[in-house]
Amino acid sequence: MMADLIEGALRHGLRVATLLAASAIVLGLGLSNLLRDLDRHEYALAQFGAMAALAVVLAGEVALFLRGRSWDRLRAPAVAVVMGATILSYATMPHRANLSSVDWVFGAANWVGVVVLLDRPLRSCLAFLLAHEATALLNLLLFGVPTQAALARFATGSVSVVGFPLCLAVMAAIVRRLGQVAADAHAEAERVRVAEEATAQAHRLRLARYDELSASTVPLLEGLAGGSLDPGDPGVRRRCAIEAARMRRLFAEADSVADPLWHELRHCADVADRKGVAVELDARGSWPVPPVAVRRDLTEAVLTVLATASSRARVTVVGGDDQVSVSVVADGDEVAAPRPASDGVLVEALRHGDLIWMEATWQPTTA
Repeated sequence: MMADLIEGALRHGLRVATLLAASAIVLGLGLSNLLRDLDRHEYALAQFGAMAALAVVLAGEVALFLRGRSWDRLRAPAVAVVMGATILSYATMPHRANLSSVDWVFGAANWVGVVVLLDRPLRSCLAFLLAHEATALLNLLLFGVPTQAALARFATGSVSVVGFPLCLAVMAAIVRRLGQVAADAHAEAERVRVAEEATAQAHRLRLARYDELSASTVPLLEGLAGGSLDPGDPGVRRRCAIEAARMRRLFAEADSVADPLWHELRHCADVADRKGVAVELDARGSWPVPPVAVRRDLTEAVLTVLATASSRARVTVVGGDDQVSVSVVADGDEVAAPRPASDGVLVEALRHGDLIWMEATWQPTTA
């Protein structure tokens, strides 16, 4: 996705720019200030230790960047190292050297902290910069009441110490926000596309099913309308019942339910129930959801028998992981077992007296 590529390139560029800026300030300006005023430091080794700690964090950022990773669980220890280096530098700094050229850490540690926190929410960078400022201000106040000149240097220095790194952090937050918006828009567009495709597919299947039904339903309706078929003829009435059940099944196929097979069987049984046949439904076990074509073969046997039922019928579904069977027992005229169109479906029928039994079985492992 183009938006993801652009957002990734922007984040990559900001990370590189922040790392280069921090490296130049710490190892360039900061180190040169430290070396220039080295004779003023009573604890020069401590200052070099603070400088080395910041350099180690920057080296860690380089290693992570080259491997395409972020700080993750190492983030908190890295921030602690930066704050520790700041405190160590201030604790061993010459008296009243704050905010002068001797105070190299004031304008260096802030950038290293932002390097570590750049991919975190903006409030994380802001909290670190404020903590960095508070450390410098506390060190200034420890030497007594600061002069107006010292406070002025602190105020003017804070503009660049906080402002410039914060600008980069704000830019990083904006890039992340734009990336999230783009990702949400892409996900919504994908959801709409999938929904439209599913709707179109369902519509195509429905049209195909309507075409299948029209081959048997339309001649029946034309015969009834033209008078060539007698509504009182038991054969015609049975055909009407079968087509009505098929239509009900077709409508039920579009419903979103947990068990489509059971749902469609109930709709098929409803047609028989409306003509006065007492239909019992029974389910035993559990079964995987059969494909639509398989469900039509399984329910076709039921609706064929129910269409001829005189007064009573019982529909039973027995299922497992390796087999699903739908059987129906009813009193009525003998009917021919429908021929299944799906592989793996077997239909059997028996008649005993005025009772007819028909069963359709599907084995998912062979379907």
